[in-house]
Amino acid sequence: MPNLKIFFVSACFILAGCNTDAQDASKTPVQGTNTLRLLQTIPLPGVEGRFDHFAVDVARQRVFVSALGNDTLEIVDLRTGQRLHSVQGLKEPTGVAFAPELNRIFVAEGAGERCQILDGTTFAVVQSVSGLPDADNVRYDSAAKQVYIGYGDGALAILDAVSGKRLGDIKLAGHPESFQLESKGKRLFVNVPTAGYIAVIDREKRAVIATWSTRAVKANFPMALDEVGHHLFVGCRAPAQELVFDTISGQLADTQRIGGDTDDLFWDAKRARLYVSCGAGVVNVFQVQGRHWSKLADVDTSAGARTSYFVPELDRLCVAVPHRGAQGAELRVFAVQP
Repeated sequence: MPNLKIFFVSACFILAGCNTDAQDASKTPVQGTNTLRLLQTIPLPGVEGRFDHFAVDVARQRVFVSALGNDTLEIVDLRTGQRLHSVQGLKEPTGVAFAPELNRIFVAEGAGERCQILDGTTFAVVQSVSGLPDADNVRYDSAAKQVYIGYGDGALAILDAVSGKRLGDIKLAGHPESFQLESKGKRLFVNVPTAGYIAVIDREKRAVIATWSTRAVKANFPMALDEVGHHLFVGCRAPAQELVFDTISGQLADTQRIGGDTDDLFWDAKRARLYVSCGAGVVNVFQVQGRHWSKLADVDTSAGARTSYFVPELDRLCVAVPHRGAQGAELRVFAVQP
């Protein structure tokens, strides 16, 4: 009888252990091989410090990566999987944009307080626009041939992309982070984290026409726009949440938990997906169907890999991995799965 009791108690512990393991397994992040497949790992030896922003030349399959901590702009060929060139001598390069029809690269320099305009073939500086302290995000309006640069304590500078002439400024209540332009409309949406809202700008009037509060959620840095579905996606760090605004009403439509330290996010219109890269070492992949969200995957990357760029024309998601410990600086290129 004593032996039977021992067997019974032992069996209970084994079953309890199995149940505990099952519960833990249910909390394990979903792996993303069915959504993002690692296609290339491109080493960037000698690159130190953090990365900031990307741009792409789709026709030649080149990506431009601002290596802010290294004071360089890294140019990588996706076709060959190799680094083509490293533009030296920049002062904390931040935002970058490429104008394909002009073959010009626009690079903002935070410490340099300017925008450098580079030739897209030789990478030589052809023009410099100064007077842009803490220059940051850059966007190119291909229809108007204009470049927008966020800078300072609260402004967007507007440049003529052809001549490089400064056309004017749009004043804001704080330093602008990520911003997005409508392609079929005249609005521009800007994250202003110190003010706790998104500023809505009329590009023709060059004025703020509305502000949408992020409420109790702070540190709104990255942003993506689903213009067709009328969704504005805003990534926040405190707490780590994704806010979804209805761009018609301006109302907060939904919130989702995301990984920590997000700095980039992108809307995949073809698949109705959202990719959120986080410095915590993960890319969150969400499926969006109307008002319904579901997480498809948490794709592991590396600590500090919060800078990314989605290239819809190539079905590629590029993630910049910084040098940390034994992990060298590199570019990881994921193929987006159907």
